[in-house]
Amino acid sequence: MPRRDDTPARRRRFAEAAREERPDLALLCLLLAQEADPELDEDAIDATQIELDRLAGLVPYSPDGPGAWAAALAGLLGERLGFRGSAADYRRLESSLLHEVLRRRRGLPILLSVVWMEVARRAGAPVYGVALPGHFVVGFGDPYGSHVLADPFDGGRSLSDEDAALMVAGALGTPPGPTRPGPATPLEIVLRILNNIRAWAAARPGAPPSGSWGSSDVQLWAVELSLLLPSHPARLRYERAKLLVERGDFVGGAQEMEEYAEVVAAMEPNAAEAVRRQARAARARLN
Repeated sequence: MPRRDDTPARRRRFAEAAREERPDLALLCLLLAQEADPELDEDAIDATQIELDRLAGLVPYSPDGPGAWAAALAGLLGERLGFRGSAADYRRLESSLLHEVLRRRRGLPILLSVVWMEVARRAGAPVYGVALPGHFVVGFGDPYGSHVLADPFDGGRSLSDEDAALMVAGALGTPPGPTRPGPATPLEIVLRILNNIRAWAAARPGAPPSGSWGSSDVQLWAVELSLLLPSHPARLRYERAKLLVERGDFVGGAQEMEEYAEVVAAMEPNAAEAVRRQARAARARLN
């Protein structure tokens, strides 16, 4: 959908939420989703948080140990309520929007994991996210000690560390080896969600993905939100500059390319000069 006039205020709120001492993962995911869904107003955000609270109230009281917590969440969310994913979910923008994942009970691995984490956290579980290459799962217990992994995309299927190692090996194309990734922080999770959205839109050039959104619209707001996070790859500035040029903002895109070139010049002088050439070519398109 087209952007609303309250974009600057929404962006400020997102940036402020990302800089809280303990960022609220659910809130950040919902503020992110506002970019895609004009109907997601403050009342709808509150309703989504209330639904997460309600689901947490359905979790059996204080399961004993990581395995019991994982089983309790799998029984509730995976079996009873049918939260899971499928290949078709990778083709939908809604699969990356928390309120839509709660409504449809379908989504990408990382958004289903956010649902699991937020419900489990509210219920008192020792839960954390695990960012495997190419997949996202949740862990219960001590990530560096006794713990259990579960795959929300597969309805909460239990995973051993060996299963996780095989997933990593398959994603990287390397022989399986010992793996015990640490917990993903809320900001790392949000950046990964935004990366997914950018990749989703980049694979659909020229096609309006949802309502009247165009793919470059989605790419642009996803990269702009990424740039509001306290920590992000510097190359995102170059990506935004290219998008501006593609959308006809030759001056703005060229200026951002030149600023990015200054940032990388000391470490990558050849790359910086290549970006400067692109900036000059963008300015030339005004003639």
